[in-house]
Amino acid sequence: KWTAKEVISWIDRNDDIDDEVVQRFRENVLKGAELLALGKEGLADLGIKRKGTIYLIINEIKKLEAKHESPVTFIEHSPYCFGKIVDYLRLKSAFCNGLISVDPPRPTVRQSEKQRFRRIVDYYFPGDSSKFIFG
Repeated sequence: KWTAKEVISWIDRNDDIDDEVVQRFRENVLKGAELLALGKEGLADLGIKRKGTIYLIINEIKKLEAKHESPVTFIEHSPYCFGKIVDYLRLKSAFCNGLISVDPPRPTVRQSEKQRFRRIVDYYFPGDSSKFIFG
């Protein structure tokens, strides 16, 4: 289930969508289920006038539905979590290349970020590859 913030992030990532359309999504505080329920009329009701933009958004929504039979998992950008991952990978690389003599410890993540960190690692390191980060 996507929050309104996640829906805005999704629509904002599409370079073909004008900023004013992104602003319409912000103003209307749409959540994930509402996004999936939108059609031509719904988008027009939001104030989106250009037919090309309406069909572009509908096409992107259809891609989401086709890509994910189960509920969509949104992977948000978290500078904190990505920083932890990148720092660990840099240290691990330095160790493997003999630049440092101590194998780095696994990332330590603050309690409030553990769930997000797990989702991000599982997304970018699927299956057994996440063991590289988690051990």
